[in-house]
Amino acid sequence: MSEIQLIELTVNGQRYDLAIEPRRTLVDVLRHDLSLTGTHVGCEHGICGACTILVDGAPARACLMFAAQVEGADIRTVESLANSDGSMGDLQQCFSEHHGLQCGFCTPGFLMLAEGFLREEVEPSREEIREVVASNICRCTGYQTIVDAVEDCAGRRRAALQQVLSSEVTPSAD
Repeated sequence: MSEIQLIELTVNGQRYDLAIEPRRTLVDVLRHDLSLTGTHVGCEHGICGACTILVDGAPARACLMFAAQVEGADIRTVESLANSDGSMGDLQQCFSEHHGLQCGFCTPGFLMLAEGFLREEVEPSREEIREVVASNICRCTGYQTIVDAVEDCAGRRRAALQQVLSSEVTPSAD
């Protein structure tokens, strides 16, 4: 008889109460129990990066974690990147504009890897971006378009932040 464990997960800001076997991987729970199929299953050994998600803001391989390990953590999947109206978020838009995807299988993992990286590094160099994206595997793009997309998104986010900061410093005409 299988042991069942009750856990509480917070995924994309929503709380879920689950009864699962302790040996269930996070990627399986996300896909099969929560129907968040944007997180892909590739190698199941943590090598390819297709299952990359964010756990407390840091990229992590969902295939290497038991769901019970992340109870109490803030988990984000690729579904969290879309805008509230369902349109593509800025990083997704940059990937689209720079053709940073072809078959699309690895794309969710690259998006989450890049999202975690850009939260830590607001002004990355191309070399830093190359080093980060090298940790995931893509057989189609050759990586250059992914690097271009991440670099463009970083620039757009810096410009948006600068605009907000400039508007806060500018005195009103009242």
